Order: sequence, then C-alpha cells, then structure tokens
Amino acid sequence: MNDASRTGAVEGGVEEKLMERLTNAFELARWRAARRMQGGMIGFVPTMGALHAGHLSLIEAAGRQCAHVVASIFVNPTQFGPQEDFSRYPRTLEPDCAMLAEAGCDAVYLPEVAEIYPEGFQTSVRVGSLAEDLCGRVRPGHFDGVALVVTILLNRVQPDSAFFGLKDYQQFLIVRRLVTDLALPVQVVGLPIIREADGLAMSSRNRYLTPEERVRAAALHQALLAARAARRAGEEVGRELERIARAHLEQAGLDQVEYVAVRAADSLQPITRVTDQEDPVMLLAVRLGSARLIDNMILARVD
Repeated sequence: MNDASRTGAVEGGVEEKLMERLTNAFELARWRAARRMQGGMIGFVPTMGALHAGHLSLIEAAGRQCAHVVASIFVNPTQFGPQEDFSRYPRTLEPDCAMLAEAGCDAVYLPEVAEIYPEGFQTSVRVGSLAEDLCGRVRPGHFDGVALVVTILLNRVQPDSAFFGLKDYQQFLIVRRLVTDLALPVQVVGLPIIREADGLAMSSRNRYLTPEERVRAAALHQALLAARAARRAGEEVGRELERIARAHLEQAGLDQVEYVAVRAADSLQPITRVTDQEDPVMLLAVRLGSARLIDNMILARVD
C-alpha cells in the first residue's frame, strides 16, 4: 500500500491520520488536488532535512495560517560547490519524518535527484545583484542553485504560501525577489530565527561542531548583540558597527571570518552611515572547524 493512503489506530479505536509520503510529481499532484477539493490554503516548507526546532517552527506557523501543510526534504546538489559538503550533509530521513508528523505536517515530498533534475536537464535560473555579494561572493553559483530548486519546487507544489526562516536572510530576500519577478502565485513568509539557549542560531550544520567549537560558536550572537547595543547607544557609522562585531568574534578565537556587513534590510546595499529612519541588518559568516555558520540581526534602535 502506498504511504499516501495509510492511517493508523490510536486508543479507543479512533483513527489517526498519518503524514503522507509523496515520492514523485504524480503523487504530489494527486495530494494537492484532493486538498483543493477539501478547501483551504496550502502551506509549503522546503527543507534539506536534518531538521531541528527552527524547521518545526515553520511547520507550526504554516499550520496556523493554512489548512494543509506540506514539507519537502531534498538535498539539492546544484547549490553546493565542488569542495563543499554535499556528500556529508546529514541525511536523517526517518527522524525527520517523525518530527514533521509530530509538528502537524500533513504530507512530505521526498523526491530523488532524478525527479527534480531528469536526464537532459539544462535550464538555469540566475539571480541578479542580491546574490552577488556576501554568501554569493564566497559561494559562487550557490544562489543560482537555490533559485533553480525553489522555482521547481514551487511549480510542483503550487502552494498558497511558502515559509522560510530568516537565518538565511539573503536567501529569503532572493526567494522573495524571485517570486515577484517570475510572477509566481505564492506568498513568501519569513519567520524569526530560532536560537539555542546561548543564542546560537539553530542550523543543520551545527552538528558538525565539536563540543569546544560549540561553546565558541555562541560568539556569533554575542557579536550581533554588541553591534545592536552600539547602534542603540548612537553609533551610526556602518564600518564601526562592523568593527565592533568583528572584534567580538576575534576575541572568541573565531579568526576565519568570511564577512561582517551592515546592509540595507531590503536591498542588501552597503550602508556608510545609518540614519534614524532606517533599521539596517548586520550579516556575518564564519568558518569554525568543519562548519560554516551564518547569522544576522536587524540593528533596530528600539525593540
């Protein structure tokens, strides 16, 4: 029997609907058509698996806003560079599916690479200036791969709303621009970063950290807080805010800093001097051991 048709029994003889597993476009289309017949909005959460509480917060938010929630788990090869961690990226399918079901996800789309990129595939999606700096400069081609797979997934799923975490702030802006430029009929929803108790942004790659590195990684959040405190104390010079954050990273022994940047929150354009009329975003990326960690924070004058 296909996973998409199973139910399970709970105490008292009441049937409990199990999360449906959809492995190809036909099953996905059939699931979508059935949900449309039932009525209500469809919410979509694309992931690469190795799930954590940040992903689950997206599922839960989608469930509050939409009648039906579908996630995807697909480790997308086109967004990894030749020397990056595609082969060792954590793949934890069964625990992931259990977490999705517990969070209230109705279905999960689990395509193979050949399902997304069939033989002979040769189309690309190129993003403009939003993707050229910051992570785009350090990881050339990364955001083109992200834009490509997001376009394919949105066309396959055809949701009303798609939910993304703001830890990947540059990615969120790129996806939002993509949806606008290509006139895709979906609302892109960005949701706050979910953090560990010491402030470290939750990430699938945090599991690469050794215990000692994990302690030091808390400095990313502390650096952002220091910059925000300086902004609230009246500091307006973008480079000085960057210097303050970078100093905190270096004091924690994080010397492989890829970037610390104060940018306009909507365009990611560099900011020389912050004004009272704008709340810029600070973005940073650091390599720590075998992990690459990113984080960001809006440098608001007030909460």
